[in-house]
Amino acid sequence: MKTLFVLCSLLFASAAAAQNIPRSCDLEFPNRATTRAWLRKDAIGNQNSFWGGGIVAHCIGQGNTLTADSAEYFGAQGMLHLIGNVHYTEPRLTVDSRTMTYYQGDDHLHAEGDVVAVTSNRSTLRGPVAEYYRSTPQRPVARMFAPQRPTVTLVQKDTTGKGRPPDTAYVVANQIAMEGDSLVYASGRVQITRPDLLATGDSAFLDSGRDFARLMREPLVKGVGTRAFTLAGGIIDVYSKNRQVERVVATPNGHAFSQDLELVADSIDLRVANNRLQRAMAWGKTRAHAISPDREIVADSIDAIMPDQRVREVRALRKAYAESNPDSGVVSKQRDWMSGDTIIARFDSIPPTDTTSKPRIRQIVALGAAKSFYQMKNSKEPANEPTVNYVRGRVIQIDFEDRKVATVTVTDQATGVMIEPATQSASAKPATPTPTTSPSTAPAPAKPKTSPPLKPPPGARE
Repeated sequence: MKTLFVLCSLLFASAAAAQNIPRSCDLEFPNRATTRAWLRKDAIGNQNSFWGGGIVAHCIGQGNTLTADSAEYFGAQGMLHLIGNVHYTEPRLTVDSRTMTYYQGDDHLHAEGDVVAVTSNRSTLRGPVAEYYRSTPQRPVARMFAPQRPTVTLVQKDTTGKGRPPDTAYVVANQIAMEGDSLVYASGRVQITRPDLLATGDSAFLDSGRDFARLMREPLVKGVGTRAFTLAGGIIDVYSKNRQVERVVATPNGHAFSQDLELVADSIDLRVANNRLQRAMAWGKTRAHAISPDREIVADSIDAIMPDQRVREVRALRKAYAESNPDSGVVSKQRDWMSGDTIIARFDSIPPTDTTSKPRIRQIVALGAAKSFYQMKNSKEPANEPTVNYVRGRVIQIDFEDRKVATVTVTDQATGVMIEPATQSASAKPATPTPTTSPSTAPAPAKPKTSPPLKPPPGARE
């Protein structure tokens, strides 16, 4: 029997060879013992071709192979339809599906039913439907589009030369578009799962060539590990290197929290190593707000140093204000506070093996027009009648021992007052109280304006 040829544009070439892409492809259908072929003309003289019993097709000289149980070619429409166990291969891609239709007019392939597409770098798309647009001189980069909530598996190869096995990232969304071998666009209930983080949003863009991802419209990123962190914002950018997340940036409306620290600001920049936070920076027009278990700080910008996700030092810059709970031995409705141009809070280090303890404040320093109001336990009075201190100076340094104020050092332009509860002899007649004004009853200065902390996004806290 003779070999049957059909002229059609069925070439899917890589972008690298786009400048040398032929405009058409001669399909060769080698005979099989079980293959049956028919040529028929319709009422207006258009010739249509039909094959059954299993077919194999090659795009002559292009390295393409196509197999199916049966096929139909309609010349007038420029459409090749393949049915049953369809398998397509080319140098950069393979596609499997139940049915497949190729349209010559715009050089694209429509696959339906249990579609599995695998690129040359082993990234895989799975879904009920997929559209594949081949490379052409007018469209130099091949593209694939999949609706109806497909799943894309991105293979992240080791680039360190250490021979580590590849990691995988999974992308699930209502619609996914892939461009070339590295770009992925996802929209509608996007979920991204990586070994080091989980991310959600309404839309996302991933560039595996640059190790970059962007999530938009109510995005949320969660770090994975024993000390997880969460970041929310208007737009979140994720930067990676050697398959490990190094930086996560949220703007606007940034909101980040971990076990030891919460940040709220217009922009938040998190630095990560070994799946743990190492540094957190916050800034913006709405001012930055940092919250630890017993302390709050507000400033134009905040820089938190937290090696291995343990708060070690927090720097608040420009118009800084901090307030905290009084010493553990004091019972008071009023919080201690401090203000200055810059505030630096330092915390005791915690052994890496200790995963439950909170960092303890070791020292807090206010620089530039510094003011401080703090309460101390009076050994002769009950806990609800503390000694009150108010000091001012260029620099105020407060050192703590066991979370209690140990020493206060005021440098330059030092002024202040200390007030203790009045003592009274048991036999003395009570004196008529005289109204007074003191730092203990005067309210703290107005806290610098800042946006209120955002409520954690749904599912952000366990």
